Amino acid sequence: MQARKKYVLLGLCACCWVLLFYWGGGVQLRLLRLLVRQRGDLVRPWPNWTDRAFFPRYAHLDELQTETGMAESPRQRRQAWSAIYKDSRCRMETCFDFSRCRRRGREGFRVYIYPSEKNDRVSESYRKILASIAESRYYTSDPREACLFVLGIDTLDRDQLSGQFVSNVDDRIRGYPLWNEGRNHLIFNLYSGTWPNYTEDLGFNIGQAILAKASLNTEHFRPGFDVSIPLFSKDHPQKGGERGWLVRNSTPPRRKYLLMFKGKRYLTGIGSDTRNALHHIHNGKDIVSLTTCRHGKDWEKHKDARCDHDNLEYERFDYQELLHNSTFCLVPRGRRLGSFRFLESLQAACIPVLLSNGWELPFSDVIQWNQAVIEGDERLLLQVPSTVRAVGNERVLALRQRTQMLWDAYFSSVDKIVLTTLEIIKDRVFSHTSRNKYMWNSLPGGLFALPEYSSHLEHFPFYYLGLGLSASQEFTAVIHAVSPLVSQSQPIMKLLQVVSKSKYCSQIIIVWNSEKPQPSRSKWPPMPVPLTVTDGRRKTTSRFLPHVAIETEAVLSLDEDTVLLTSEVNFAFLVWRSFPDRIVGYPSRSHFWDPLRHAWGYTSKWTNEYSIVLTGAAFYHRYYHHLFSHYLPQSLRILVDRTSNCEDILMNFLVSSVTHLPPIKVAQRKQYKELPGPQGTKSAPWASSEHFNQRQECVNTFASWFGYMPLVHSQLRLDPVLFKDQVSVFRKKYKDLERI
Repeated sequence: MQARKKYVLLGLCACCWVLLFYWGGGVQLRLLRLLVRQRGDLVRPWPNWTDRAFFPRYAHLDELQTETGMAESPRQRRQAWSAIYKDSRCRMETCFDFSRCRRRGREGFRVYIYPSEKNDRVSESYRKILASIAESRYYTSDPREACLFVLGIDTLDRDQLSGQFVSNVDDRIRGYPLWNEGRNHLIFNLYSGTWPNYTEDLGFNIGQAILAKASLNTEHFRPGFDVSIPLFSKDHPQKGGERGWLVRNSTPPRRKYLLMFKGKRYLTGIGSDTRNALHHIHNGKDIVSLTTCRHGKDWEKHKDARCDHDNLEYERFDYQELLHNSTFCLVPRGRRLGSFRFLESLQAACIPVLLSNGWELPFSDVIQWNQAVIEGDERLLLQVPSTVRAVGNERVLALRQRTQMLWDAYFSSVDKIVLTTLEIIKDRVFSHTSRNKYMWNSLPGGLFALPEYSSHLEHFPFYYLGLGLSASQEFTAVIHAVSPLVSQSQPIMKLLQVVSKSKYCSQIIIVWNSEKPQPSRSKWPPMPVPLTVTDGRRKTTSRFLPHVAIETEAVLSLDEDTVLLTSEVNFAFLVWRSFPDRIVGYPSRSHFWDPLRHAWGYTSKWTNEYSIVLTGAAFYHRYYHHLFSHYLPQSLRILVDRTSNCEDILMNFLVSSVTHLPPIKVAQRKQYKELPGPQGTKSAPWASSEHFNQRQECVNTFASWFGYMPLVHSQLRLDPVLFKDQVSVFRKKYKDLERI
């Protein structure tokens, strides 16, 4: 009996559990489904652009046009791309012949340009690209020496409706004996595809060629092989380019306008969705987002109800004024993924806010773009204002400063865009000596950090501060000798004694550049430091050769007739240790603009302002010897050697172009004035009018090659503590500097 009650009780409990699960669980599931239906728009991670209930938050349905190309699935787009480019999986290891580049080691990286054929149409932009390559240190006119080949055919504009479109490219390139299915070829392109889809079809098979292309899609980009380049206009300067705007203005973190855009609104076709919705964030106060329908021949045929109002509002604001006074600049996609607004924003220090989903940013494999731009999402346009408002002032200033660094280093001219492309490819070819990300993303940029010199950051003068390092405590004196050694009383003998007495002097190197043979070692006085005499091969530029014998970071460059005291040498060296990336020295000169001649002038008058410190008595880092010999074109060095003049000016141009800073002048014991020699004696070359006129011409020649004037004026002079103070001379460390 008790056992029966026990089983009945257990049965009832089991029934209760079943009923509870059925009714409770069912109710919970039904409630969950109801909540999901009611709050589906909140849990959805991305907005559904086909959901009419969601659309009014962004734009009305009639404002958004259907895009033919957008209807394709990613798989269909990949198949279409593969049909056009059969080698879409190319990598350097599979589609590049390294042996062509390594025949002569690192010197083997040479670029050959195919000659243009008769009646070929070449756009201004492509002419600039070819000129940049032809003037670079990598150019060769011999295809047998080439590592890389560039077409003479203009491939920049592959829109079939464009007047710059070149037909029959496939047939022409297949006729090139060196084409080899595009292997080791580099193809430049700015515009691809045509109305209405503007696909990335170039209209010819690039094969295994490297593609340097603007508006590249991440789906089609071949990492480590292709190079994404910026879209630039035909007016983009060949060389130099304007400096970024941040250096010309004060630097408050924020400007008058928080966010701005002013540009075209596409009424139909690809790219219209994003720009049609931009008016939703415009408030006319701190956010200015303006579009106009007034562009193209038949815009009035597609005119909608908003066009007239938008056009009126568009005219109320000046674009340049908005650029100068906005913290963030919207960079929405155009017909293609890239936009001219990108480079304009970088130059203006207006932080780009990108609305171009799938865009592979320019030089993305070396530039850390998260330090300079904000990447938005076209589908989340209304979140952009709150996103940029949340960026703190310190972050705003850091982003703006980085835009200036990148603009100046890689984008301010066609020359820099082309050279950056070549250097990226070269780093891939010689990966064991390539630049690291820090070199590419910190001043002065990858173009001035030559990996052939070293792959270690601590060997370059630019990175000491960032690495917390100090410059070396010894220097090497390099004396340029042009006079035959006939007497022990010559100025060079006294100079050797003065320099060798410095406790910081490690060694002395004499660059013998005289027409007479080198004197024997016994002719030179005994030295407390090692003395080396090297052949200068009768070249003025030999004083700046990267001599292997130079073991210290600091170089003291001296003319043979320089008059200094040991205390002057010591003080200048200590100053240089605080400014290891600059020229630090004594004799100074200046440049000026002559409005009457419409040319640059050169003056040696003693004034409070200077822009050049002559290398007849100056310290600098030995890396500049490497840059002088390997970065500057051979034509400039030949000019210096032919005239036996201007090498000191050229070195100042080089260092100032790297640092964007002036040299540093230090206190000198006495102002030595050049007095005329005795009657009948031959005057010094620097005293002749021809010598001075040559230097005037050099300044203009160098400025022309750089594309701008890199020299920077300064009024700074550094003196020792208590210099010329009315105190006891025994309290002064450099008391000899004040003696007359």
